[in-house]
Amino acid sequence: MERMKNMKYVLIVVAIIIAIGSLLTSNFLISDLKAEEQTRMEVWAEAMRSLNSSDENTDLNLVLKVINGNNTIPVIVEDKDGSITAFRNIMRKFDANEDSIAYLQKLADKYEEDGRVIRIDIPQELANDEYINIYYDESTMLRRLAIYPYVQLCVVLGFVLVAIFALFSSMRAEQNKVWVGLSKETAHQLGTPISSLMAWCEVLKEMYPDDELLPEMEKDVKRLERIADRFSKIGSIPEPKPEDISEVLNRVVVYMDKRTSSKVKIATHFPDEPIIVNLISSLFEWVAENLCKNAVDAMDGSGNIDLYLMEDEESVIVEVKDTGKGMTKSHYTSVFKPGFTTKARGWGLGLSLAKRIVEEYHKGRIFVKESEINVGTTFRIELPKNM
Repeated sequence: MERMKNMKYVLIVVAIIIAIGSLLTSNFLISDLKAEEQTRMEVWAEAMRSLNSSDENTDLNLVLKVINGNNTIPVIVEDKDGSITAFRNIMRKFDANEDSIAYLQKLADKYEEDGRVIRIDIPQELANDEYINIYYDESTMLRRLAIYPYVQLCVVLGFVLVAIFALFSSMRAEQNKVWVGLSKETAHQLGTPISSLMAWCEVLKEMYPDDELLPEMEKDVKRLERIADRFSKIGSIPEPKPEDISEVLNRVVVYMDKRTSSKVKIATHFPDEPIIVNLISSLFEWVAENLCKNAVDAMDGSGNIDLYLMEDEESVIVEVKDTGKGMTKSHYTSVFKPGFTTKARGWGLGLSLAKRIVEEYHKGRIFVKESEINVGTTFRIELPKNM
């Protein structure tokens, strides 16, 4: 378990290192590419100066090669009067009714606000204009490169989340195997002595047919048999059957009444009409018993336990309310974790198994509805009506 937790932290640290390394590397590449594009635009601007300053003796082959070689960087050329004289690599197709000049002017203003403008002075004796302005933008490659690290970051984050989910799934599967193996082995070990006790009960009934203690002993043996049956069903997929949940809970109340102090008062608040729910009765009975036993322990053997049964349009609701020690909100979820216990004795598996039985076998949910220190706790179970 500890190894799995450490692996989770290792994955997170590795993801952070990859993300930081990717961002730093991309920033260096972007800075280099920006500097290179700045240099290319300065060369392109010089080519435009040569073109505008040329005469009949100027060789324009190299100038035109430089100008036509720019196929990636968006460029807009504007004269001193603010009129667009040329543009290149503007990634937009203009409609017949669209004012392309106005659009290009907005782009030029935006490029100027970003500081991407080069002014070229032209000798007056060689040209009508005294200067031209060249506005340029980042190339498509540069913009994609700027987005790339964030895309990579999302991919790394997704990988880490999947890896962590896989780790937790593996941990949970490993825990399930432990609980299932422990439960089935317990049921197996209980089987032989229970069979022996059942045989001895039959012998004692023949020898002492009028003994008043034998029926109670027989009830306890049957009780052990039901407990073994519950443990044997953990890990298998028993089929839920329609049951009157009121009867199931009443059996729990009768059992708890005989085995708790007279200072513990258990009251039921059930509707008069039966409520039929698909249940694995032996397992759900164990859940209710576990909640009641925890309530008795929380009250130190003195107090009140109230069982409520109600229903709405979608759910059947069971609440177990005690007048015990209560708990803080930070323990609302941790009480269902394996090994969590506030008692000096016990393994802390009861509520963990109860949660599994309710959620996995009955498709419901169990949670702490409310709790207050030195006032009491209310556990709530919600079961779907149509499972």
